Amino acid sequence: MGRKILIIEDDAETRAFVAKGLGEHGHVVDQSADGRDGLFMASDGSYDLIVLDRMLPGMDGLGVLRALRAAGVVTPVLTLSALASVDDRIAGLESGADDYLVKPFAFSELLARVNALLRRADGRTGGAVETRLTVGDLDIDLLSRTVKRSGRTIELKPREYALLEYFARNSDRVVTRTMLLESVWDYHFDPATNVIDVHVSRLRKKLDEGFDDSLLHTVRGAGYRLAAS
Repeated sequence: MGRKILIIEDDAETRAFVAKGLGEHGHVVDQSADGRDGLFMASDGSYDLIVLDRMLPGMDGLGVLRALRAAGVVTPVLTLSALASVDDRIAGLESGADDYLVKPFAFSELLARVNALLRRADGRTGGAVETRLTVGDLDIDLLSRTVKRSGRTIELKPREYALLEYFARNSDRVVTRTMLLESVWDYHFDPATNVIDVHVSRLRKKLDEGFDDSLLHTVRGAGYRLAAS
């Protein structure tokens, strides 16, 4: 079952490589290329895991780690770094990292470490794993990948489901086109296409048609927001 993972990595190629791989394994991935922005995103504790580069603009990875742990955020962190000495690894772990992976790395190893950290986190919480997302009268079963609103089943295509799950994991927040392009379509540039508008329009019709209240809202000039009225 997919989890919500944040990648904080300034190298666009590495960030895209990791995001694509994790996305293909069912995870919902958010991204940041800057330490300060990444810290802001991670501070609410909503992520299941953070993949954190050590050398970052704005604030380095160790600074991000220390700030997160000082704020009481216990989200597991896998640190990535080209710094491979024993002292570098120790510094990363003592700053609050749960694991430390040296660049360059094989994605299969990163995935194995991600899975191990997620299992360990599940064990700390007694195995309580998120299986449902709810927004108002909308219910998403993450195990069966079924969607219901007020008990009525809503049939979605795979891309529509992925889009809705991303909206639901970010409910009550404005989601920009860039966020959708990177997290749902794995585009790291704007391809000047109306693909988002078309899919959002279809999803909105399926979610809201026949109901008194709308769930999927357009925020003019900013993006979209899934929220109960």
